[in-house]
Amino acid sequence: MRYVDQTLRPGKRPDHRSGGRAVTVAILDRVPGIAVIGPGAVGATLAAAAERAGHHVALCGRRAGPAPVVEGPGGKRHALAGPVRADPARAAPAEWVLLTVKTHQTAGAAGWLRVLCGPDTVVAVLQNGVEHRALVGPLAGPAHVLPVIVWCPSEAVSPGLVLQRGPARLTVPDEPAGARLAALLDAQVDRTRDFGTEAWRKLCMNAVAAVMVLAGRRAEVYGDPKHLALARAIAAECVAVGRAEGARLEPATADAIVAQLAAMPPDMGTSMLYDRLAGRRLEWDARNGVVARLGARHGIPTPVSDDVSARLQALDGAG
Repeated sequence: MRYVDQTLRPGKRPDHRSGGRAVTVAILDRVPGIAVIGPGAVGATLAAAAERAGHHVALCGRRAGPAPVVEGPGGKRHALAGPVRADPARAAPAEWVLLTVKTHQTAGAAGWLRVLCGPDTVVAVLQNGVEHRALVGPLAGPAHVLPVIVWCPSEAVSPGLVLQRGPARLTVPDEPAGARLAALLDAQVDRTRDFGTEAWRKLCMNAVAAVMVLAGRRAEVYGDPKHLALARAIAAECVAVGRAEGARLEPATADAIVAQLAAMPPDMGTSMLYDRLAGRRLEWDARNGVVARLGARHGIPTPVSDDVSARLQALDGAG
């Protein structure tokens, strides 16, 4: 997506036959029309994937700033082509919107969504949790909302620099918009007919990552039997609630997820840990609170998730 200067009447597309006072603003060209809301670690990584596929990308954030740099495996750097824009009033509907802000920041992106979403727009919601459409749909107007599961080992290591430790991988529903997203990015995009199950599987991983956040430590924390037992209890509750919600998760899923986390490189972390260490707000509700909320709907006790959510909320308030 490229920015071009056009002469417009306020709120209208260019029309040289129109009268009245003209103003010069910057609008978003609809072809190819990719806007990324939230140019953090995930947003910058996916913006780079779109640029590698030959597209122009508009970076949309809360504050204007220079173009981020993404450093991939092997030290290869990709400097994004355009700066971060911060004025939604200077934008027009886009063909694609990649929403990569944290779930608790979604309401803050409402201004961008309002101007970027039109009837032909697809909003790819690249967020954690299992409530993509419920959270974003009311803010996306006539746009089509495409939920996306994100596996992206990227970390913002300094202002303007994102370290991508491995390939990004996305999972989308097996629908036309999902197929179009797969063709849009230089990244692995898998389509599945059972998106709900895969979303709950990812939620289990995210929920168990709370152990790192509470301890303030990276993946080496799972080498401690006490922390590993807490991880297993969180995973078991998450699987039970997911099954009640219709996810096709085997009871052994909890043990498999905990084993996967225990096998992670000891210096690996999670985005919520990075946020805690930096004193930022925590995405605790979409990753842990949701287990307790939906468990209550089904009458499933979740005492461990309740306790973990309360402790994360206290840390969030302290930040």
